[in-house]
Amino acid sequence: MAQPASEHPDPFSWLEEVEGEAALGWVRSRNEATGAVLRDAAFEADVDAIYELSTRPDNIPFVTRRHGMLYNFWQDANHVRGLWRRTTLEEYRKPEPHWETVLDLDALAQAEGQDWVWKGCSTLEPEHRLGLVSLSRGGADAVVTREFDLVEKRFVEGGYDLPEAKGGAAWVDADTLLVAKTLGESAATTSGYSRTVRLWRRGTDFAQAPLVFEGETTDVAVSAAVDHEPGFERTFYRRQITFEEGISYVAYGDGPPVAIDLPLDARFDVERDWMVVKLKSDWVLPEATHPADSLLAISFARFLEGDRAFEVLFRPSARRVLEGFWWTKSRLVLTVLDNLASQIWLATPGEPWSQERLGGVPETATLHAMPLDSGQLERTDEFLLVIASYVEPTKLALVAPETRIEILKEAPSAFDAAGLEVTRHEVGSVDGERIPYFEIGPKGRTGPRPTVLYGYGGFSVSLTPGYLGAIGKVWLEKGNVWIVANIRGGGEFGAAWHKAGMREAKRLSHDDFAAVARDLVRRGVTTAGQLAAYGGSNGGLLVGNMLTRYPELFGAVWCTVPLLDMRRYTKLLAGPSWVAEYGDPDKPEDWAFMEGFSAYHNVQEGRTYPPVLLVTSRRDDRVHPGHARKMAAKLEALGQSVLFYEPDDGGHGAANKRQAAFLSALGFAFLRRTIGQPADAHRTAGA
Repeated sequence: MAQPASEHPDPFSWLEEVEGEAALGWVRSRNEATGAVLRDAAFEADVDAIYELSTRPDNIPFVTRRHGMLYNFWQDANHVRGLWRRTTLEEYRKPEPHWETVLDLDALAQAEGQDWVWKGCSTLEPEHRLGLVSLSRGGADAVVTREFDLVEKRFVEGGYDLPEAKGGAAWVDADTLLVAKTLGESAATTSGYSRTVRLWRRGTDFAQAPLVFEGETTDVAVSAAVDHEPGFERTFYRRQITFEEGISYVAYGDGPPVAIDLPLDARFDVERDWMVVKLKSDWVLPEATHPADSLLAISFARFLEGDRAFEVLFRPSARRVLEGFWWTKSRLVLTVLDNLASQIWLATPGEPWSQERLGGVPETATLHAMPLDSGQLERTDEFLLVIASYVEPTKLALVAPETRIEILKEAPSAFDAAGLEVTRHEVGSVDGERIPYFEIGPKGRTGPRPTVLYGYGGFSVSLTPGYLGAIGKVWLEKGNVWIVANIRGGGEFGAAWHKAGMREAKRLSHDDFAAVARDLVRRGVTTAGQLAAYGGSNGGLLVGNMLTRYPELFGAVWCTVPLLDMRRYTKLLAGPSWVAEYGDPDKPEDWAFMEGFSAYHNVQEGRTYPPVLLVTSRRDDRVHPGHARKMAAKLEALGQSVLFYEPDDGGHGAANKRQAAFLSALGFAFLRRTIGQPADAHRTAGA
């Protein structure tokens, strides 16, 4: 077992000082070096191509309806930061709708001298005139919150105004908010999220706002939501104890919050007097035992009185799981993954409930149902449906109450897919589990090709097909291959699939990815020298482990906004919130298995590693940029081929489409200089 970090001082710990003078000097020099290597004519062409694709005027403007108007946030070449705008459904159906600008973020940023990034607006029902606009400086998770008048199209003078902090606020009425933000003494958890909820009345000092709910400092976060449904007015509070577990409470009027007696890892929703519950673990009750991934329904009033006679709305089976659920006005919309194929089901409450499968949709496409209406008081049974695949442009449809499907918009083609095909494969991992993956590449492929293997494998996130857009344009059109691996830790096959890639099993999730890499070489898709591992965030930890555990399998590693130092991750920004996923390094019994996937600690002197590109952001207040900085410095000190890039803004993602295009092009330039060349030349690229 490794010794505590205090007995092995980290020579690169100074790079954790995000704004430290020495650290920023180091960052600037590495940015310049990386630019000198990667920013050639092909890179500039890719930036322009990707940016053009992302800002085309005929891209789909996704919408949400408020008070009869469709609202959209839009960015293009003339509106880099973006426009919040609106139109009618009748106009939206037209090829070129007329839009009314509600808020010009570029103009606001220029007027205020701030690097504003749009983070949304929550409006007060039913008029939807007053909104709480959230703005981020440079793309960080922390936001400022300001009251906005959607009719006058201006910020309310003397209105609600909350300084930069993580968290949000919910409308109680026009003169009252429930605020869950990291503002004030002891208002933040150790994860850096809100610990308290305060009732803030208009015209009063927020510092004096009474505390109405609080969690423990060790919780991940607390939050509040207000139900405005006539006859069912109530407030829900949530203590998110870990990333996986929490306790919810309901309060009526001025009454105290009452705990809702559900399994800590269950997800639930309450609509009028119906409660639906999705389980993540088996639930043993006197009446019945309900398996994980089941969806249950019951009267909420009866449940609070002690009734546990649930009706089962969804029962899982092998590789058939419930991906999500939410309410329209009178129906529950269910998204089911049946061996990775999407289905939409509509469930109607009753005694018993009835269900029907949505027809008239492609059998092989990914289906993503989402609400059309932003609030609950004006909801209809209309909803939106996104129809997507890897090589066919995305469609946006409106599903009518009688389930008629109307295609509203179709994205323009981004690349020539005529010579491409999508195939699905499976490979046995180290323990025999079958791991599926999608291959997108040339039809009738002959001989190995430069190939990117992408994965995530954490937090129950499912990787389902979606249009590859820029990837198709700058990578697939050139005859290369793209692979998406559905490794354990994701949610593709339900709770068991996620749990099989958590904590002690996180290394197994990484082994799954390596098994796919070997299978690609075995099948002749690529060679080790032509294969790159690509991932970000938790996926950055994944490919960081490919670098340190399986360097012989890859010709390059593209690693973005990653976790890498698992000894220190709980000391850095939101790290404590992920202990349920990874383990607690301060517990010797956890560090015993975590050490094996702490990529930063597994870099060894004397080993040869494939070239790596590490990308992070100075404004990332979720995953600390120190992870990528320190990894780059450690590899560099050992004489390895490493490139590093860190923009000043962007948060845990890009701040705008131009930056997104730049960072994507940087990665593809790196791939060209590594796996895009003959295998015997791939190790010569780098800083």
